[in-house]
Amino acid sequence: MKTSILQAKAILFFLLLLFALPGFCQAQAPQNLKYFMQAGPTPANAIPYGNNPKAGHYLSTGDAKIYYEVYGKGKPLVILHGGIVGSTYEMAPFIDSLAKRYQVIAVSTRGHGKSEMGSETPSYQRKAQDVYAIIKAVTNDSVTVLGFSDGAYTGYFLAQKYPEKVKKLIAIGAGEWKQGFRKFEFSRNMLFKLDSLYFKQQLALMPDPERFDKWILTVNKYYNALNIGREILSKIKCPVLVMAGEKDQNAPLKTVIAAYEMIPKAQLSIIPNTPHPVFLTNFPTVWMSMLPFLN
Repeated sequence: MKTSILQAKAILFFLLLLFALPGFCQAQAPQNLKYFMQAGPTPANAIPYGNNPKAGHYLSTGDAKIYYEVYGKGKPLVILHGGIVGSTYEMAPFIDSLAKRYQVIAVSTRGHGKSEMGSETPSYQRKAQDVYAIIKAVTNDSVTVLGFSDGAYTGYFLAQKYPEKVKKLIAIGAGEWKQGFRKFEFSRNMLFKLDSLYFKQQLALMPDPERFDKWILTVNKYYNALNIGREILSKIKCPVLVMAGEKDQNAPLKTVIAAYEMIPKAQLSIIPNTPHPVFLTNFPTVWMSMLPFLN
């Protein structure tokens, strides 16, 4: 009789555990970083790029403390993520691959992740100054820069203003920018409707999340008044690989080709049938396209 009762209790415990596990896993899921609109779960062994105390550092660059992480050894290479919906974590495929042969410096630009927003307009000039300060703090060498979208535009300004520090630039998803080509009207509600889990995670990382709504309005205003063309692009002296997905909705193909034609030492790589986050859609092709330029 006692054996039967013990067996029944064991079976009941097993069933309770079986039904409880999915809920437990779901409750823990937000602890794993994800990138914007990530399709599918985060791998259990994924390095939390953008929130990794083992590799993280801060640098005061005037009006803000900027967070960055360093991985690997070798020649220095700076990685810059996308804007507003971007994070260092989205650049994981690049960091994983490049840290095997480079010293990778992955910067969370102001207002993103663990970096402060600062008091100034988060312009590309200001972000370029932030990155320049980090480069000087980490290495005496010149660097290769890899930027995606907002990070690529920051790379353009960095290369133009500090030519002695940028020896090569890979610019992904960043074409000529004409004022009014897009209307920027981001808001907290809009962003949370797109991917609430992602933005809950990002707000949890931010040192000043209470300023998020005001910061977005400032970014909208800056983007809506922006022009990036020959005045900046024609003055970039280093070799630049201009890369984009053929169906990039944020940097349409004609704007990418226009930027390529304005940059004196530019090469062009268009990945067929891919959208704006081309490296998240087809990383192997992006990687193979990059290697000849890096080498």
